[in-house]
Amino acid sequence: MTTIRILLADDHNVMRRGLRLLLESQPGFTVVGEAADGLAAVEQAMATTPDVVLMDVAMPRLSGIEAAKRITGALPQTAIVILSMHSDEGYVLQALQAGAKGYLLKDSAEGDLIEAIKAASAGRAFFSPEISRMLVEDYVREIKSRGAQDSYALLTGREREVLQLLAEGKSNKDIAGVLNVSPYTVETHRRNLQEKLNLRNFAELILYAVRKGIIS
Repeated sequence: MTTIRILLADDHNVMRRGLRLLLESQPGFTVVGEAADGLAAVEQAMATTPDVVLMDVAMPRLSGIEAAKRITGALPQTAIVILSMHSDEGYVLQALQAGAKGYLLKDSAEGDLIEAIKAASAGRAFFSPEISRMLVEDYVREIKSRGAQDSYALLTGREREVLQLLAEGKSNKDIAGVLNVSPYTVETHRRNLQEKLNLRNFAELILYAVRKGIIS
């Protein structure tokens, strides 16, 4: 069994202690370090190169969002899962733009935390069920208020396949292999679907996929 190496970053000692006890009770999980502030989280990540960093948003010296940017910039293979008390879309989008793979509320079920770490380690996105519901409800409300139609119907079958695979965390090269096309063709489909859906970057693509129920 492959061991998932985890770094914990939270400024509350009790929270970190509880997370360590929970995670180290799981087969295949090991905690390789702890940090009580954002700057220490970056330093610990560089020293331990974890598979996953479980990180609070609000921390001293450096926010979790800024720490996530620095870690993913230096260690692209390290996945970030954000823990937060904030459930509004702005925080979720900031976290995704910083490179986070997951976003969990602090009162999430233990099972969600375990699944989030497994998903992030495998390159997939994961959100608390409450976050997913909020994103869907906000999106439906926005569509109704504008009197607009969802542009998903404009996508071709192949563009929908590419959207699904991108949302699952696969690279252009991986998708090319799955669909038996060239990476250039995948990139063309990706540009087309982003234009049709008015998505500017990967973070917005992930949010859209959650809203549509393409990923949870």
